[in-house]
Amino acid sequence: MADVKAEPEAGDVPRSFERFFQDEYERLGRALYLVTGDPIEAEDVAQEAMVRLYERWDRVPTGDPGVGYLYRTALNLHRSRLRRAAVRLRRGPREDAKADPLSVTEDRDELGRLLAALPDGQREALVLVAWLGMTDEEAGVALSIEPVSVRVRVSRAKASLRAAGRDHPDEESDEP
Repeated sequence: MADVKAEPEAGDVPRSFERFFQDEYERLGRALYLVTGDPIEAEDVAQEAMVRLYERWDRVPTGDPGVGYLYRTALNLHRSRLRRAAVRLRRGPREDAKADPLSVTEDRDELGRLLAALPDGQREALVLVAWLGMTDEEAGVALSIEPVSVRVRVSRAKASLRAAGRDHPDEESDEP
């Protein structure tokens, strides 16, 4: 009898995480793409965040879906990668470095350019609230800040995007 009882319990955890993964992975990847501006980086961070959540899945409270922890982990991983990249830049360019990474961003669409111009905190808050539809409270948990700070960041991000849209009119409209 003990074997029969233990078997469904052991099967419940992977199935529930599996369902969570199916529900959240694509959404997380899209959010991280908007934050990072790089689909490969976004996928790497999303995979690593899911692995870390899976390793701690047994510690996620029953009533907590784990979404806040997942996004907090993903954003922390992204920040860590940025810090490591900054250290590499301070050490100087490698001899085999050929292309300036900024030149690659010139080919991105207007949304990518506008989002990249925002400060990290504003971009993260905007993506979580406006793009993913999180509440201020959920985004606050993911960013480890108060909900009022989320609202301020989103408001400032939207104002910056509106101003950038007015400052850069469509090039074709300038012609007579």
